[in-house]
Amino acid sequence: MTKLTIDTIENILFENKKLLLDKSTFDRVENSFKFLKEFSKNKIIYGVNTGFGPMAQYRIEDENTIQLQYNLIRSHCTGIGEPLTLDQTKAAVIARFNTLSLGYSGIHPSVLVLMQELVNRDILPVIYQHGSVGASGDLVQLAHLALTLIGEGEVFYKGEIKSTKEVFELENLQPIEVHIREGLSIMNGTSVMTGIGMVNLIKVNQLINLSITLSSMMNEIVQSFDDHYSKPLNEAKQHVGQRYVANKMTDFLNDSKLVKKRADELYQERTEKIFEEKVQEYYSLRCVPQILGPIYDTWNAAKEVLENEINSASDNPIIDVENQTVHHGGNFHGDYVSLELDKLKLAVTRLSMLSERQLNYLVNPKINNILPPFVNLGTLGFNFGLQAAQFTATSTTAENQTLSTSMYVHSIPNNNDNQDIVSMGTNAATICAKVIDNTFEVLTVQSMAVTQAIEFLQIQDKLSSKGKAFYDSIRKIVPVFKEDEVIYPYLKEVKKYLLNNKVN
Repeated sequence: MTKLTIDTIENILFENKKLLLDKSTFDRVENSFKFLKEFSKNKIIYGVNTGFGPMAQYRIEDENTIQLQYNLIRSHCTGIGEPLTLDQTKAAVIARFNTLSLGYSGIHPSVLVLMQELVNRDILPVIYQHGSVGASGDLVQLAHLALTLIGEGEVFYKGEIKSTKEVFELENLQPIEVHIREGLSIMNGTSVMTGIGMVNLIKVNQLINLSITLSSMMNEIVQSFDDHYSKPLNEAKQHVGQRYVANKMTDFLNDSKLVKKRADELYQERTEKIFEEKVQEYYSLRCVPQILGPIYDTWNAAKEVLENEINSASDNPIIDVENQTVHHGGNFHGDYVSLELDKLKLAVTRLSMLSERQLNYLVNPKINNILPPFVNLGTLGFNFGLQAAQFTATSTTAENQTLSTSMYVHSIPNNNDNQDIVSMGTNAATICAKVIDNTFEVLTVQSMAVTQAIEFLQIQDKLSSKGKAFYDSIRKIVPVFKEDEVIYPYLKEVKKYLLNNKVN
């Protein structure tokens, strides 16, 4: 079976690629189903002929086992709050599809057939943010998926929320039938936190590249020396991320006419006692590889963990066709995902802090010594430039700092203490998503400030080719601010552009 990667997810979500169910997968799932159907006769298997959670001690008679699954699905549709975004929901469904396709769940293959159709037709269950403690996986949120699969509840359809029954009739789709344990198999796992985590990863990759772009342009604006991102300096440290960022900056600034070589400026004979130019830049400009490097490494580590998780069987019990048995355990526990998304959230908050400090450098003439206050291109005192926009960036960064407290260590026992230590993985995923969205807003303000600074200095023709391309893209959205005007519509449009366009 081909491993599902972040690139596959991105292609399905944003490039309209289709989710495929091949024959070998169908056969593998069908074999698992047939084995469980035969094996479960006259045996006690959790979730097949027992109650759930602390009520697993109660045997369910054969005539009630099918209804048991429907009871489980309907009773656990208790999600509340805002719905997940369409991207998050679609990624969660893909994640569950992939987990079930491994053949460890004992489901009827018709479940996968319908899930494939829902993804490919953009018919997505309404799944709410709040409800999961991250162990037994995402029971509540995945119950809303299961509810859709049995033809009940609500779905997103052509930009509206409609009843599943109505949409299935319009699209000529048939709900699944419960055969053995389809309810528990669909619900019991980490697919929602993992799906949201995958979307987070895609967006964080954009943020890292965007921050490298803006950081490089900051160095152009101040005409910094080029040795702080040089290969010899950064290869003196062993960290992959630091070297990656330094190499990206080197590539970005390769054809810039603004950055300076230290040997040309300071390694010649100089007699003055006080130097007009800065010998070294502030940390937010000089230490970019050292700051963004660990953020990249954190992203890379999270990518490995989440790709492992999305290709894992995360329900309970596990149907082992090869060894002809069933294993009970805790593969639904979301600790791996929770910890990585907490770390990713911290890293993204740090990225927003770097952006906020670089923004502060631009708007404070006492620091930069080359720009007017708040990169105000109008009349000082009479006009305000980006003074108020800085407030927005600062407050949003502060919110990120508060949101960066850990969910991973915030376990609260529940379920009559059956779930006595839980991952809070889905909370970690959704809060991480909020921090990511906030960070796009901070970088939106910085993008506008950078273009204003370039405008004031009239250095457009000296920028690197990549810097000029980015400047032009923002300038198409935002005019040159001289007179004061309402800024928030421009902020919205720039944020939209940054979210929907990759920066390399």
